[in-house]
Amino acid sequence: MYGVGVPQVALACGRVSGVLVARGVAGFLGVPYARAPFGPLRFRGPEPVEPWEGVREAAEFGPTAPKRPYAPPLDALLPDPTVEGDDCLHVNVWAPWGPSGPASGPDVGPDAGLGTGPGAGPGACLGSGPVLRAGGGRPVMVWIHGGSLIHGSNAVPVYDGTAFARDGVVLVSVNYRLGIEGFGVFPDAPANLGLRDQIAALTWVRENIAAFGGDPDRVTVFGESAGAISIAALLASPLARGLFRRAVVQSGAPMALPLERARRTTEAVAKRLGVPATAEAFAAVDRDRLLTAQTEVTTKGSPLLGGHSFQIVVDGDVLPCDPAEALLGGGPGRGFGDGVGRSAGEGVAESAERGSSRRVSGRLPKGRGSGQGSGRGPDGAEVDLLLGTTAEEYRLWFVPSGLVERLSPLMLQLALWKTGVPSRTARVYRANRPQARPGEVLGALATDKLLRVPLNRLADARLRSGAAGRTYLYEFGWPSPVRGLGACHALELGFVFDTLDTPEAKAMTGPDAPRELAAAMHAAWVAFAAEGDPGWRAWDAERPVMTFGPGRPSLVLAPREDERRSWDV
Repeated sequence: MYGVGVPQVALACGRVSGVLVARGVAGFLGVPYARAPFGPLRFRGPEPVEPWEGVREAAEFGPTAPKRPYAPPLDALLPDPTVEGDDCLHVNVWAPWGPSGPASGPDVGPDAGLGTGPGAGPGACLGSGPVLRAGGGRPVMVWIHGGSLIHGSNAVPVYDGTAFARDGVVLVSVNYRLGIEGFGVFPDAPANLGLRDQIAALTWVRENIAAFGGDPDRVTVFGESAGAISIAALLASPLARGLFRRAVVQSGAPMALPLERARRTTEAVAKRLGVPATAEAFAAVDRDRLLTAQTEVTTKGSPLLGGHSFQIVVDGDVLPCDPAEALLGGGPGRGFGDGVGRSAGEGVAESAERGSSRRVSGRLPKGRGSGQGSGRGPDGAEVDLLLGTTAEEYRLWFVPSGLVERLSPLMLQLALWKTGVPSRTARVYRANRPQARPGEVLGALATDKLLRVPLNRLADARLRSGAAGRTYLYEFGWPSPVRGLGACHALELGFVFDTLDTPEAKAMTGPDAPRELAAAMHAAWVAFAAEGDPGWRAWDAERPVMTFGPGRPSLVLAPREDERRSWDV
């Protein structure tokens, strides 16, 4: 027991009771932000929650969206729990909690405060700063999980928000519809239902987070992989404007498909089921049968080599135009000047080796209950951004699958031709990796094409345009010894959440991941949410990137610049 009494809060739709999960931290789990999207509400936009009488218990994780687990071998590395039930549109909230309710002081327990919790070390000075503002609430962070828009949930143990609440942040994690239910494209239903769910959740946060001690004017959205791609779409969406002040984009870049192209995956699932490609027909299909067909259609899809997958789409409503175009200057009222960049959907994962580099020391109008933003408040150029990748993103897919070992020089040439990698670019990467196998060269190229280069272009466009929002870049480089994963995709999550002790985090990191690195990275995310400054130089002409590992955090100017420049047209 961590205290006496059950934590309770009064929300717009009724009272909820949570549980004390640690000293000075309360958790409220499975709190609905929209009605269950099934029955007559299936394939419809999120509907507001109906008020309830009495006190609703929120002590256990709520149902997960319909999904299947990762296929082997990724299932052993990315545990993805399933909680049965229909009421899957909900949030988890972890909040600093005192004897009489939401904690109002800077310390919420003996382990509270930046850099003083479990695992704190020398690197924890990164990002130190005030968390609570005089006369205001605490900073709020809203987590949007990844999983290729077909996996994941807010019940994944690595995403536990206790450490954030311990350090003065109100942490919210969001469930949203996945796969065909959330990102199918039909003639008789709205597109981007999963993205609409996220906007509804952010609207819920604006209207209810003060009850947990949070400040609705200091909301930071953060997400990884498909969650990061979602955040890029939210940055470009007029329906999300005014719902957050800052954003963290981890291992994902702006991208969306035209409706007609995205419709192909829905049509392929319909063909597999033998039904018309309409929401009406799909709503009549058994859920398990639908998931089976969805899995069969998407199993061989790859961002690098194509195939069927679910993607956010340019629908003219939630997304009037491609987020890459909007955020790089092509969208009305949303851009950052005249930046030029490619869609982030042109490739896959990030670089294994380092090239030449230099090290240096070193309140808004209220949203509507329907889930629509105010249309005012910070636009994309005014939102503070923290962008980054891991140093070897590709290894999560290339190593466990054996692709690094199997790929021959001829197969490498064919892959480079199919994906349109310039020959001069390939030569630079090969020259920087004389001992690398063809699969490692392809992985480094693919990572930069999908992630590092588009995020650099986004940062450059904001710099050129004089965007009001600050921009910071990071790279996570600590190499996991598990299965040769190295600094692979998703490895940083246990460090960001400071959840390295969970078995699910250890599945990727092993038992001896550096706690001081987790303390530093976690503290930087807290500081960015609190004040918009993670503790290092904002992006400028010298291209500063904070590297988290190997070793202590260190600022690097223009890492692997010869490789980045080789992509310029």
